[in-house]
Amino acid sequence: MTKTNPKDVPGVRKACVSYVPAGVLMEVAVAMMEGGRKYARHSYRVVPILASVYYDAAIGHLVSWWEGEDDDAESNMHHVTKAIASLVVLRDSMMTDCYDDDRPPKLPAGWREAINKKAIELIDRIPDCRPPYTEKGTYDGYDFMTALKEVDANLKVQDDYFERQQEPKP
Repeated sequence: MTKTNPKDVPGVRKACVSYVPAGVLMEVAVAMMEGGRKYARHSYRVVPILASVYYDAAIGHLVSWWEGEDDDAESNMHHVTKAIASLVVLRDSMMTDCYDDDRPPKLPAGWREAINKKAIELIDRIPDCRPPYTEKGTYDGYDFMTALKEVDANLKVQDDYFERQQEPKP
């Protein structure tokens, strides 16, 4: 039997920051530092923010990245990092109830599922997808359905493994 530190038992049952990649965490820290120096650290916990401003900022950074611009020209930081920092401020403001929720009226329940159902119907209707054109060129010979079946097979192997780990040992 392996000896463990008494702190291990309660410690492993708490939120684990070790799951967050340190490089990303530190990049976000620098992005948050930039905002803190420009607007005063933790101002979003005192002065309510508009949810739409941070939604727009996060989406704007993701769109810029998606369209091929890796770094934000003003800060020289990666657009994805800036998007994460925008979402951190938004979420913290929500958690501290220091934001104005200016979202539009809600869509009916189930709207995403309905859209995804239409996407599945489209894929079923046009099963052979042409390879995409990307910044690196086309993916010649890429078969999405074969790749998806391989992922499903790998997940099945993982599920079987974990299920065997849960079985009582003789």
